[in-house]
Amino acid sequence: MILSSPPDRILPSRILVHKRGVGNPILYLADAPGFRISHPGGDPPFTSPFSPLPFPFPSPSPSLPQRTTMLAKHSQANVKQVRRTASHARTTRRRYAAKTQAAAAVTTETVKIGTRGSPLAMAQAYMTRDLLKGAFPELKEDGRLEIIVIKTTGDKVLDQPLADIGGKGLFTRELDDALLDGRIDIAVHSMKDVPTYLPEGMELPCMLPREDVRDVLISNNATSVAELADGATIGSASLRRQCQLLAQNSTLNVVNFRGNVQSRIRKLEEGQVDATLLALAGLKRLGLEDQATAILSIDEMLPAIAQGAIGMTTRTGDTSALNLLAELNHEETRIGVTCERAFLAALDGSCRTPIAGHAYKGEDGSLKFRGLVAAPDGTKVYETGDVSCPDFTFEAAKAFGTEQGSMLKEKAGEDFLQWSTSAAWD
Repeated sequence: MILSSPPDRILPSRILVHKRGVGNPILYLADAPGFRISHPGGDPPFTSPFSPLPFPFPSPSPSLPQRTTMLAKHSQANVKQVRRTASHARTTRRRYAAKTQAAAAVTTETVKIGTRGSPLAMAQAYMTRDLLKGAFPELKEDGRLEIIVIKTTGDKVLDQPLADIGGKGLFTRELDDALLDGRIDIAVHSMKDVPTYLPEGMELPCMLPREDVRDVLISNNATSVAELADGATIGSASLRRQCQLLAQNSTLNVVNFRGNVQSRIRKLEEGQVDATLLALAGLKRLGLEDQATAILSIDEMLPAIAQGAIGMTTRTGDTSALNLLAELNHEETRIGVTCERAFLAALDGSCRTPIAGHAYKGEDGSLKFRGLVAAPDGTKVYETGDVSCPDFTFEAAKAFGTEQGSMLKEKAGEDFLQWSTSAAWD
């Protein structure tokens, strides 16, 4: 064991000795708190009330009992204290080893990909699997890639609006737990479901090329939003879509409409609603784009934050998974989505605050952005307008999104956003 930052001078008031195997004793400086211990060869770091340091014995070296006696006399060490310290170190190492073993075990042979169980989520997981096989031929071998289906709270509770049961983490929490527990190596997400703040120990290093970000209208009675009859019933669980629809026609009746893509289309065909709105990206990935009655322009319906993007999370420091995902990452998508998520984080709205935004790379290479925040009933809508940043980089995008969100928050006022604790992307 060695100190990661050894001091220039050591003047301890108390030195404690711990005999380890047949080698030299390890000295613990009782009055040197704050030192961090690193362990060559894979031993874990641990926090201890003492910090170890090799002691320079004279040559020829005295016997082990003589060395122990010399040091004990010199430092007036307490043997019981030494034993407690040694026991603490062993216990901490065992706990660390047990914790990391589970996380490391899944990466030795099989790469486990975690996903929700909806048809769209499964399609995205299969896409990720196929891309990994294409980038790494060795992963084509049987048993090298496995898809693990994890049911989230958001998948189980379908009869209530998301805002009433906890917001966006409902679609990611169980996947996060499985990732941190070591049951999966990679979690595949629709990025619009991912909260702006990730749990400690996780990172988001990869996004696939973004699909079309626009929404579509599906209706048996109208070919555009403008053609929807006054009082028409629109099925949607999205406050973002609701506010923009009501801003165009305040007589529309928007009702909670949850479930996977296929079930929503079935409910529409059964006549439960007159129309519904869905993301074009999801329809394309399911091969159902022919179900769309009309594709809505960005001006008609500004998309959700990160709509059309697929992202992957993994454990911080998992070099194996990080190396795999580095090959799949589409940096242009990651930069655009980073800007949108920074905008959302800066607004810090509530789960009942409709927020929308779209960032992309312009033809001139600059970062283009447009965002809005609105009242759920569409009576108040605050927009950034079309703005741009000349620097299309990750850091610039994050700073620009934060700046735009802060400016819009100031424009709307604190009271407008203080309805709850987490933002409603979709």
